[in-house]
Amino acid sequence: MYFKAVVFDLDGTLLDTLEDIAHSANTVLARRGFPTHSLDDYRYFVGEGVTTLITRVLPDEKRNDDTIAECVRAFREEYGRNWNVKTTPYDGVPQMLDELASRHLKLAVLSNKPDDFTKKCVTELLPDWTFEIVLGLHSGIPPKPDPTGASQVAEYLSVPPSRILYVGDSGIDMKTAIAAGMFPLGVLWGFRSQEELQDNGAQALISRPQEILAVLY
Repeated sequence: MYFKAVVFDLDGTLLDTLEDIAHSANTVLARRGFPTHSLDDYRYFVGEGVTTLITRVLPDEKRNDDTIAECVRAFREEYGRNWNVKTTPYDGVPQMLDELASRHLKLAVLSNKPDDFTKKCVTELLPDWTFEIVLGLHSGIPPKPDPTGASQVAEYLSVPPSRILYVGDSGIDMKTAIAAGMFPLGVLWGFRSQEELQDNGAQALISRPQEILAVLY
């Protein structure tokens, strides 16, 4: 087996989090009399951290520092109450993780979701698998596609980046993998399109979780 470790994005890759994110953000907007957005819109709002998410959903004329900061705080409170109402692992993900664990691959998560929520999601919704390191966005690292977080994960795992499979659903994930020297594998069940993944350097694409096994060798 060529790869020794698999690093996963979280939202749109392991967990379908879109409805809970959209509901929380729309609740924040509606309480302030701002227009809300469709679920599909949120596929393109998410992926670069909460501050970017809130900036994107706000009306153009409300995108000032004070309003953004206030809405980020409100979103964190709302999402903290409702993050797991609809969120669940994608079909086939548990079986995929079982198979990877049986092959003694090191597993990790690297997300632009806030670090506290990232760890909570993994601990509570993926409790049956050992992830060597779970890293979300915090003040110590810049957001993906900056490779700093991915490089930290590789160092922690003691695995050369070239032997790490990086799995994600967005162009940002593919850029992150390439910048860190990892193999970029795009998943087609997540939030973004096949075209986005290909345009940003995906070296392989899978449409079902179990197809990852064919990429490992």
